[in-house]
Amino acid sequence: MLDQQTLDRLWDSDNPELSEARFRAAIAEEGFDADERAELTTQLGRAIGLQGRFEEADALLDSIDGDEPTVAVRVLLERGRLLNSSGQAAMAVPLFEQAAELADHLGEEFLAVDALHMLAIADSAHAETWRRSALEYASTVHDPRTKRWMVALHNNLGWTLHDAGRCTEAMVEFQLAEQWAERVGTPRQQELAREAINAC
Repeated sequence: MLDQQTLDRLWDSDNPELSEARFRAAIAEEGFDADERAELTTQLGRAIGLQGRFEEADALLDSIDGDEPTVAVRVLLERGRLLNSSGQAAMAVPLFEQAAELADHLGEEFLAVDALHMLAIADSAHAETWRRSALEYASTVHDPRTKRWMVALHNNLGWTLHDAGRCTEAMVEFQLAEQWAERVGTPRQQELAREAINAC
């Protein structure tokens, strides 16, 4: 299966059109096996969905053979993201719950945290609970790429608390986000962490 760094190199979250082109090119390469191409196809579906082409993305996810368990997790995640982005958050929640459970069972820590992170977005009434669960999970992992979730999770929890008027608690989360950003984050994450502290 593909490691997350391989997918990271293909992704440009600010440019889904470019990401779509990169994933189409990667899928056409001969260096990937069938399961890896299926994983790449889930990300192609995500890139298409980010452009608002929900039906096309949904059809693409339908075409994927999800017999391989990690591919199945990614299909659940991306189908959930499509539903959430198209205004059907309530329908996305059980898919993210299934993805989190299956990823945890498989030891796919990055995907498990991703699913918990998405639950906090789709199930906004319980966002704080989901984010704390994701933080607890991510705090136990050893993979540096998965550990980077600590930055976004503390930042997102900070904004949840900030929006609820709990600014002192929010500041603690923003400061933790900054600390994690300095340890394992990208320059952009470090910048966002400082901006959040200033805003708070």
